[in-house]
Order: sequence, then structure tokens, then C-alpha cells
Amino acid sequence: GDGCRRDLLFFFSRLRERSAPTMASNRVCHFKLVLLGDTAVGKSCIVVRFVRDEFYEFQEPTIGAAFLTQTVQVEDATVKFEIWDTAGQGRYRSLAPKYYRGAAAAIVGYDIT
Repeated sequence: GDGCRRDLLFFFSRLRERSAPTMASNRVCHFKLVLLGDTAVGKSCIVVRFVRDEFYEFQEPTIGAAFLTQTVQVEDATVKFEIWDTAGQGRYRSLAPKYYRGAAAAIVGYDIT
């Protein structure tokens, strides 16, 4: 629960450090984040946990891409993450560049088993 959320916040806060010179106090900053990887590696589970603090044993496969947002306070800035959770099935791979174009960061999920 909190450990996963804390780890994700730490990761996402690194984006703020990278862009700090352009941010003023109490500003809302937008970061596009994309999740990439094969099917059934947990991309949607990571996003749902971060955005809704929920976990499902079974997650329906993403078709195309899913869009979610999460707003967090990081030091003196409000950061709004615009998260694109892309489908892992091969038939949707040609769409991936459309979703990751302009992203500030990407999380690549993969199976280690």
C-alpha cells in the first residue's frame, strides 16, 4: 500500500528535480508518463495502485491505451501526472509511438520469471 505509493512518488519526484528551473512555487506542473511493455506484466496494476490505491488479482487487458491522472504535492509544487497505460498485445504496438510522443518519462514493465 503505502510503500508502493511512496516508491512511485519518489520516482516521480525525480521528474521535478529535472525540471525545477522552469517551475515556480505553488504552480501546477503537468508530466506525461507512459507505461510500456509486454502483455500481462503488471503495467495496469501499477497505474491503478498509484491512482486509486487499489489492487486487483485479475486485470482485464488494456485495449489500445488507458488514460488516467493523479495529482500529488511534491515540495512546493502540485504535480499532475497524465498517465498513458499502453496495451502490451502485439496488434497494438504500432500505436505506442502515438502515446509516448512528448512523454516526460516512461516505465517499462517486463516479466522476470
